[in-house]
Amino acid sequence: MPEQKTLKRAAADKRAGKSASTQAGEFIKEQVDKVRAGKHGVRSAKQAIAIGLSEARRAGVDVKSPKKGATSEATRKKAQKDSAAGKHEGAAKKSASKESSAKRSRVSESVLKRESKAGASPAAMSKQAKSAAARRPAASRSAAAKKAAATKGAAGRSAAAKKAAHTRASRTHH
Repeated sequence: MPEQKTLKRAAADKRAGKSASTQAGEFIKEQVDKVRAGKHGVRSAKQAIAIGLSEARRAGVDVKSPKKGATSEATRKKAQKDSAAGKHEGAAKKSASKESSAKRSRVSESVLKRESKAGASPAAMSKQAKSAAARRPAASRSAAAKKAAATKGAAGRSAAAKKAAHTRASRTHH
């Protein structure tokens, strides 16, 4: 179950007219934070993202299911199921969690603390983002960059330019 603050941030994004993927980003961020805190483990950045997207769909964010052939049939089915659960608010809440004993909870927590956090490390997330971007056509990447620049506003562009100039300057002096 996602945290209240995540749900609130996603709702705020929706009110601001932001895209479904931006809203889902809040849930992904929560997952990454949980892994880094040792609340649960993932094998890869991709898995952390998948869990976040699943939670977003279940919370009613209108994230599209992957296209046929993009992923396994099982993944597509799961995505459709999550979306359906998100549409029927009551259905998602009906699956009551089983009673958990303090001892079991404590043991599982300690096991998770020992899990590797490498799957959600900044380097792993960066590598995943870059490889995902590389799979997209150049035109699509260019359009995304243009849109980002357009929505930044004059002050934002100026700040970005200053930062870029500073970065360039610091790289040449080493």
